[in-house]
Amino acid sequence: MKILRALPALMLGMALSFSAFAAIDTYQFTSPQQEQDYREITAQLRCPKCQNTNIAASDSIIAADMRTKVFQLLNEGQDRQQIVAYMVARYGNFVTYEPPVTPSTLILWLGPVLVVIIGAGMIFMRSRRRVVVRENGSEEMSEQEKQRLAQLLKDSDRTGS
Repeated sequence: MKILRALPALMLGMALSFSAFAAIDTYQFTSPQQEQDYREITAQLRCPKCQNTNIAASDSIIAADMRTKVFQLLNEGQDRQQIVAYMVARYGNFVTYEPPVTPSTLILWLGPVLVVIIGAGMIFMRSRRRVVVRENGSEEMSEQEKQRLAQLLKDSDRTGS
């Protein structure tokens, strides 16, 4: 009976203890500039697993591997563009938050502009059509329609009142 009472506390303790196994990256940088470059590059690269999290904030294993590789490449003397180019070559354009304009990504870059242009064109055409209809007077009733309406109103007054 005592075991059953202690079971929830034991399970909670086990669940909370998994965070103790989380690894913390510790790197020895040669200069403050190298550390600043490391922070900027890891904030600039997207985690392939987490999708919308940069590798600096991601806890996934692949992000940890990417952070380690960034550190190694910085120690080898590579600059920011070379490191980003390496990551793009290895993981694809997805790892950058701003993919380059290529034939395959052209629709992503031009799509929003095209939607705005088409929408503005439709609004302009609809407003233009209304102006044309008013100028032609086709929205006004013809004499025959006016007489028919008057007759219907007379008939409804006789039967309704």
